[in-house]
Amino acid sequence: MALTEKIEIDRIEVVDMGIIQVRQATIIERDGQFVSRTFHRWVLNPDSDISGQEQKVKDIANAAWTPEVCQAYETFKATQRMTP
Repeated sequence: MALTEKIEIDRIEVVDMGIIQVRQATIIERDGQFVSRTFHRWVLNPDSDISGQEQKVKDIANAAWTPEVCQAYETFKATQRMTP
């Protein structure tokens, strides 16, 4: 009986203000047959450091984070700091 574990980013979504939601799946198989799947999720904002991300996440971030999107996100952050 051989157990194998495969980890892959299976979902990348760009939502409001260029925020990127990433889902990573961990898939366990026994002798090539599916056993289980678990997920880990994280969020990247337009001001996030993406240097440690997989290339496909970087590619999407670089496409989505236009100067206009980054400016809109910075404006949003500034208005949130002013709100009591």
